[in-house]
Amino acid sequence: MSYFQSLKGNVRSFSLFLKENQATRLPPPPPQTNEHYVPNNTRLLESVIEKLQEHNAVLMQQNATNSQNLEAARANSEMTQRQLMEILAATRGTPGASASNATHQAEWTLEGFLQHRPAKFDGKCLPDGADQWIRDMEQIYDAKECPNDRRLAFTEYLLTGEASHWWSTAKMFLTESHSPISWKVFKENFYEEYFPDSVRFGKEVEFLQLVLGNMSVSEYTNRFKYLVRFNTLATSEVWQCRKFENGLRSDLKVLISSLCIKSFPAMVERAKVLEKNVVEAKQQKKQQHAAKGSIMSKSNLDRNRVPYARPVQPLNSSGSQALVVAGQSGQQGMVRCFQCGGPHFKSCP
Repeated sequence: MSYFQSLKGNVRSFSLFLKENQATRLPPPPPQTNEHYVPNNTRLLESVIEKLQEHNAVLMQQNATNSQNLEAARANSEMTQRQLMEILAATRGTPGASASNATHQAEWTLEGFLQHRPAKFDGKCLPDGADQWIRDMEQIYDAKECPNDRRLAFTEYLLTGEASHWWSTAKMFLTESHSPISWKVFKENFYEEYFPDSVRFGKEVEFLQLVLGNMSVSEYTNRFKYLVRFNTLATSEVWQCRKFENGLRSDLKVLISSLCIKSFPAMVERAKVLEKNVVEAKQQKKQQHAAKGSIMSKSNLDRNRVPYARPVQPLNSSGSQALVVAGQSGQQGMVRCFQCGGPHFKSCP
């Protein structure tokens, strides 16, 4: 009820009150002076106004109470509706969640799983291949949020040949010992059979002892990335940078240690650049040594060469070569040997 409606009711009540007073009022007394008539009307009006004010105050209090009750009822209704929606979402799920669950269920049927083209496993590969197969399978399962019970079922389907016979025997032993058969139990038994701890620890030792040696930086990096997953110690990227740096050759380590690189990709890239620069410097140095050697050998050849070649003279009538006649000094008839320059006719002593 609004304030105007209550005021309208008050006016209507006041009119009825006046009519009743006029109907039941005694005949007017004989005329009197205004001094006695005016106070009676004033007191009557004051009493009526006082009652109207009291009635109005009661109505306003009732309106305030009703408004508070209405607000409380509205809040309770909203809370109840919200709780009801939460309960419905928790029990049956929203339409979007239902559609998502239905999609996952449809996707993780056997036909949906085979659409990802998973590789089969026959157990005839190396330990590295067995470890890589499990990692590839878990990558598919994790990417598509496959539940654990379906992981085991799909993995069993992919086992063929020797691996299938192995798992049948292992599962029989687990059943007899009343051990639970889950995806985690399967992985533990799989690694014990195809990737034992001895092989894993050997890979870890190889990683800790890995050095560059005669490998290139690219080959060293690939081996480093492959072996680091077998390291059981808690490591960080800074630790990997220091391990990678300590495995480099001394010529590269001296150049890269002063850079204080803490990012592994940046460390690998800088090592490749430095290796390329060192190789180019060595090649340039070899070319310079080769050019210097050719110059030295040519000068030695010129130094060891005879001052002049033996002249070829025509044979005389007796069959012997004629002696060279020296005409530089102006002395005619004087002969000189072409080997020692001495004045003799026979063979040079």
